[in-house]
Amino acid sequence: MTKAHTNTPLGGAEWQQRPERSSLWVLRLMTWLSLRLGRGTSRWILYVIAAYFLAFAPTARRMARNYLRRVLQLPTPAAVGWRHLFRHFLCFASVIHDRIYLVNQRFELFDIRVHNPELINNAVAAGQGVFLLGAHLGSFEVLRALGRQQPGLRVVMAMFEENARKINAALGAINLKAQQDIIALGHIDSMIKVHELLGQGMVVGMLGDRSLGLDDTRAFDFLGDPAELPLGPFRMAAILRRPVLFMTGLYRGGNRYDIHFEALADFSSLPPRGRTLAVQAAMARYAALLAHYCRSAPYNWFNFFDFWRAPEPQPRRFPEKINPRHEAPRSTF
Repeated sequence: MTKAHTNTPLGGAEWQQRPERSSLWVLRLMTWLSLRLGRGTSRWILYVIAAYFLAFAPTARRMARNYLRRVLQLPTPAAVGWRHLFRHFLCFASVIHDRIYLVNQRFELFDIRVHNPELINNAVAAGQGVFLLGAHLGSFEVLRALGRQQPGLRVVMAMFEENARKINAALGAINLKAQQDIIALGHIDSMIKVHELLGQGMVVGMLGDRSLGLDDTRAFDFLGDPAELPLGPFRMAAILRRPVLFMTGLYRGGNRYDIHFEALADFSSLPPRGRTLAVQAAMARYAALLAHYCRSAPYNWFNFFDFWRAPEPQPRRFPEKINPRHEAPRSTF
């Protein structure tokens, strides 16, 4: 672990500067074709998409090689062959394609297996509210399928405003009736809304692997090299004194998904002076769990940018106290 950094706000995070290769009209067309042709028949399009990325996306290829070399423990990025890259892009396309059916509640199409379900079941039954921390690893949408088994489960996503806008637009293109509960972070009342929903016993989901480039980060070992993780999600959970579960929905090929829950941290009885160490311990465990599940399903990692690039050092700023009743945390998504 290394010292905290504050990334430069001028350029923002590298992943935000990557141009979007999809558009809403393409998504609407894919949705129309997929729902009419069926999942099995429409999957042939995914091979075309994966081949397109393999041929015409040099940056994505380079970043995929950078990741796959680490997770597959190969000597150099050049040792990552075209077969590995194609499998990586095909897995990404498959998860995006399956989102169409998950948003439209076609859960019968999938073989979904849940590991450690008692963690989320007990959290919902206790009614105390819990944070669910994921990553761009596998599918978060597959969590929708658990609503059939756990009717009391309602997940509200907390993310930065632009992502919230894009996700709402994408869901609207897939299904106009799709309702996605989203809290846009970075507003004065963001923390208040999160606090109120947790008080109602809801689950607040966040993705903890990407920084906006504006927020504080800490470096932790991830697949053998230090990677910067945003402090924001962990700070929020610690300030609001709630338990945190790790969740990932791994695509295993065909129609199978494995949903894994892990206990990550419990800040509910945390003394204020122990917050810093508890947050560091939670982040270290989060990085270790990410690495573990990346090795378990190596082609499920969907961060196609330089995840290990260190931010430029910035002048140290005085830490701010955040009152959950009055102030919002820095946006981290």
